[in-house]
Amino acid sequence: MKRTITVLILLVSLSGFAQRGGKMMHERIKSQKIAFITERLNLTSEEAEKFWPIYNEIEEKKHELREKSSLKKIGKRPADMTEAEADKLLQEMLKMKDERHALDKELISKLSDVISSKKIIALMRAEREFDKKLIERLKQRREKRKGKK
Repeated sequence: MKRTITVLILLVSLSGFAQRGGKMMHERIKSQKIAFITERLNLTSEEAEKFWPIYNEIEEKKHELREKSSLKKIGKRPADMTEAEADKLLQEMLKMKDERHALDKELISKLSDVISSKKIIALMRAEREFDKKLIERLKQRREKRKGKK
């Protein structure tokens, strides 16, 4: 649950960065993530040739899911929402989690024909590590900006 909340905060933060920095920020983060994963998985050239199209396809679907998410559009604090609005938001959040889970299953299924289970687990770990490092960098930037004000 804690990881889910952290990832949701990251996604909302990234959407803000993406809006400010536009596509360049998204592309920069994406290229850093690719380099990070490449280093961690140590793929052979044959594995990489098959891995990256699958991974990129699922990542694009996840990106589209985040873009259509109503979580980015929350304009009210929970205290200012009606119970019906909060209920609707929770249902949308659950639907998004289900869709995200389905994409994770699809990724694992497709990758299991390309790389070993150990490398799939290493991928999951690398993604978590990257997210953690990205969150830390975002926190540091936020603290620097607060210090300058």
